[in-house]
Order: sequence, then structure tokens, then C-alpha cells
Amino acid sequence: MSLTESMVNESLKKLIDPNTEKSLVDTKSIESIDIVDDKPNLKICLGYPAKNYAETLNHMIIDKLLADGISCGTVEITWKIESHSVQKSLQPMKNIKNVIAVASGKGGVGKSTTAVNIALALAGEGSNVGILDADIYGPSIPRMMGLSGQPDSQDGKSLEPMENHGLQAMSIGFLIDEETPMIWRGPMVTQALEQLLTDTQWRELDYLIIDLPPGTGDVQLTLAQKIPVSGSIIVTTPQNIALLDARKGLKMFEKVEVPVLGIVENMSLHICGKCGNEESIFGEGGGTSLAEESKVDLLGQLPLDKSIREQTDTGKPSVVFDPSSRIAEIYAEIARKAAGKLAAQSKDYSAKFPKIVIDNN
Repeated sequence: MSLTESMVNESLKKLIDPNTEKSLVDTKSIESIDIVDDKPNLKICLGYPAKNYAETLNHMIIDKLLADGISCGTVEITWKIESHSVQKSLQPMKNIKNVIAVASGKGGVGKSTTAVNIALALAGEGSNVGILDADIYGPSIPRMMGLSGQPDSQDGKSLEPMENHGLQAMSIGFLIDEETPMIWRGPMVTQALEQLLTDTQWRELDYLIIDLPPGTGDVQLTLAQKIPVSGSIIVTTPQNIALLDARKGLKMFEKVEVPVLGIVENMSLHICGKCGNEESIFGEGGGTSLAEESKVDLLGQLPLDKSIREQTDTGKPSVVFDPSSRIAEIYAEIARKAAGKLAAQSKDYSAKFPKIVIDNN
């Protein structure tokens, strides 16, 4: 019996992409199936960047077809990042397809380190990425990104983003001395955040990662009300106190209709550098139980490893310092899963429809 498209589709329906937790058929990622000499030549277009993952997926597809008795021809894998829906009262921003907020219920859980490594991992997978430091009181992105100096302004009104490691970046830390405290009241902070976002000349971003300050205060409320956010990521540790605050962050995003793409459990395990003994210093299973309880994904678990801190302090976070390390691989897996979850959400079609103006005259 000759091979048909439906036979290929039936086989690939049983292959689950770990980044979307759906099949390539269900996500409509199969652009074409061209059967030549009883072998399918496939064109796959993913909704998330996959420069470093494409080869792995290629082998998964070939192996799955072979397991079902189908010899594969060629597999061409590309990706296209679309704008996804945001809060009902807002429209996506010009030059920014998707805004992803990285949040935590409390400080000290590694949120900023996670945000910058996720941004770098997405850029490494082949997408255009920016990062906005929304922690006005404690900006850390300049040091983490190895950036200093002030951003340029072509017209005296807008700001050009700073760049390093393939990322566009903006922070209040570029505009003040590193040791100058920000003694501002809430309205000044939220106004500063809005200006940093809207006055920066971002250049065609697939993703803008916003590193939020910890907690659920004025900045988070401004983000929810005035900034179009496609999705959010919650960073926590397994510690009960951190999980308690993480729950508040989850509920906040739920109330303001911002989808939570998943949870990142930081400092999940410490491995002694001398004896190799494994210790769960902050407890264990907290991120998993919170994800199950909240019905969101656990995007990944990161160890308590001093190299993460050391590399970030040098201005070269783990993803760029040692891209082949296991820690860099975990960040890449987290980034792909977050982008994959976002790709599965409804898209924004507002730009494809003409603006209708009703003239009563």
C-alpha cells in the first residue's frame, strides 16, 4: 500500500513535543508533506525559536516515523514568532511581539538571574530579545549584563537600548550612579517604568522580558493595567515561605488576566563540590506541588550552584559563560518551554484588521 499524508499525520499525532506538550499535528506545525518514492519530505514551522533544538526534534520525527514503518525523506524545521493576545483593554506594542513578565513573591529567590538567563537563552535559540529592568529600587541588569555607561538619545526624548550578548537592554541603572539610592514614592516609580518601556527605541523584538521587582505592589499593578503582557513566569524556591508568596503572585496574574506560562523552582538542590553529597537546603518538591495545585507547568528546576552567582557577577551569565554546561542547558529548556506554552496561546490578530472609523456626518 502506498504511503499517504494521513498515514504520516497519524504517526506524528503520537509524537509529543515536550516544549508545547502537544503533537506537531495539534499545534498545526506541519506546513507540508510531500511524498516522493514512498518517503515523506516534511516542512515543519514551529511557533517558538528552536535553533539549538531543531536537530533533536529532527531525530525525534525520523525515529517516530521509522517506529511506525515509515522511512523518512527530508525534514526542514523553521520557526515563526507571532504576537499573542494580551489583556482585553490593551493592544500589543509597536515593534514588540510579546512581553513576558518574570516575577517572584519575595526577594532573594534568584528572579533577576533567571530572567536574564531566560532572555539570553531565547536569543541563543534564534529570536530577537530585549530585557527591561523594572526593579527601579534595586536595578541589577546592568551588572548582570556587563553593561555600563548611559544610553544614547538621537532626538533628546527617546533612548536607544544598550546592547550586549545579543540582547537589547534598558534599566534605570543606566541613568543613575550604581550607588545612588532611589528614594521615590510609588507614583514616581510607576511613571519611570512606563517611560523606560515606551521611550526606549526597541528594535523589532520577538520577546521583551520584564524583570519585575519582588512582591505584588504598584509596579505590578501598573504592568497589569497599562502594559500589554502576553504571559508571565513565577520564580520561587522550594522553601515554604517563598511558596506562600509565590501563590500571591500567581493569584495576582490570574486576577489581571495575564496567563502564567509556568513556575521555575530555583535553588532546588545543592550538590557539595567536595564530596558530591546532595542536599535539599530549602526543602524539596515545593515547586512541583505549587504547579500541580495551581494547574500550571513546572518549567524547570535549577540547583543551588555558586557558579551561577560567580558567572552573573562577571557580567557573563551562565548561558553565555558556558553554553554547553548543564546549567545553561536547563535555562535553555526553561526558555523553550515558556516560549512553547506562549505559542500555544491565542494569537493577536488586531494588526491584520483595518481600523474602522464611523463618520456620523
